[in-house]
Amino acid sequence: QVQAVESGGGLVQAGGSLRLTCRTSGRTFSSYDMGWFRQAPGKEREFVAAIRWSGAVTYYRDSVKGRFAISRDNAKNTVYLQMNSLKPEDTAVYSCAARTRGLTGSSRPGDYDYWGQGTQVTVSS
Repeated sequence: QVQAVESGGGLVQAGGSLRLTCRTSGRTFSSYDMGWFRQAPGKEREFVAAIRWSGAVTYYRDSVKGRFAISRDNAKNTVYLQMNSLKPEDTAVYSCAARTRGLTGSSRPGDYDYWGQGTQVTVSS
């Protein structure tokens, strides 16, 4: 079992920055991939970014490339999402997820096994 808890969300003006943190406990953090997803009201959950277990490979959705950066600290069982140049369309509940199986990275929510409760990010125009 893996427990994940997000923090760092809040209200920010367009152009601002936030850093989300996801702390996990339970199984060996360094052995599984981590992802960030978001869901806006009335919309489906969508992939934001993912990082392989080693931290060597990362993936992003096109709309956040160059603005967001995912990273991890395996010694602290923590994954981060640095969000810069935020836009109103980035407003959503952001959740981290752990993927304990699979040989390649994934952007599909169904491939992830454990989820945090989410943290709200609101970007005002």
